[in-house]
Amino acid sequence: MGTLRPERSTSRISAASALAADERLSIVLGCRIVQLPRIEDARGNLSFVEGNLHIPFRVRRVYWVYDVPGGAARDGHAYRTLEEFIIAASGSFDVAIDDGRHEQVVQLNRSYVGIYIPPGVWRTLENFSSNSVALILASQAYSEGDYVRDYPEFVQSRKGQ
Repeated sequence: MGTLRPERSTSRISAASALAADERLSIVLGCRIVQLPRIEDARGNLSFVEGNLHIPFRVRRVYWVYDVPGGAARDGHAYRTLEEFIIAASGSFDVAIDDGRHEQVVQLNRSYVGIYIPPGVWRTLENFSSNSVALILASQAYSEGDYVRDYPEFVQSRKGQ
C-alpha cells in the first residue's frame, strides 16, 4: 500500500555523526536521537536500553523487522497514542519522520544510537542495507485501532493540532 505524499524538501542527518559532533539538532515534532550506554570490551561490546530512563516510556512490546531486501522500504504509518524507539540492531536504514508539514530523514547505523518517536508522527523505514535488523521498542501492546495508515487522513488530523 503506497502513500500519496506531497513533494517537499527533506533534511537528512546521520544520527551517529550528529551525536559525535555534539550538534544540537532540530528534529521533527518531539522526536529525538538517543545515544545508549556502550560498554566496550575486547570480547565484544554491550549496549542496553531501560524504559523510563533512556526512553520516556515503559516497554510493553518489542518487535523487529528483518530480511528486507537491500534498498527497500516499509510502508509508513503513524500511531495515535503509541510511542516507539527504533534501533538499527544490525546494518543500517533510514527513518523518515514527518509531522504533516516537515519531514526529516535520520540514518541509523550504530546499535547504540536510536530514535524516539512520540505519537502523532508519520514514520517510514527505508533504504535498508542487506542483512539489517530494525529493533523497535513500543509503549503499548499491538492494537490495530491505534494505527493511522492513510497519509491524507494523517495530515488532516495534524491540522487540528
